[in-house]
Amino acid sequence: MTIDRGQLDEFRKTLEADDYHLSVEFVDDRALARIEAGPAACAECLVPKEFMRQMLSPMLGVGAERIDITYPVEVHTSGA
Repeated sequence: MTIDRGQLDEFRKTLEADDYHLSVEFVDDRALARIEAGPAACAECLVPKEFMRQMLSPMLGVGAERIDITYPVEVHTSGA
């Protein structure tokens, strides 16, 4: 796994502009991404999980199919 820290930090800043906060943990060969919402966040503003996996994959250095995502509210059920 090769993490692109620069790109990941920029992506975190983009999320933080909308009051979202991303944390990532690696367990075995999987990445566990958790996105939490602050009080000013808009739950409907998050993209579907499958799209988020595709965006995170090159930053985290793992295939999209090995990224588990937790959203603050499960508003996007397609691609869950």
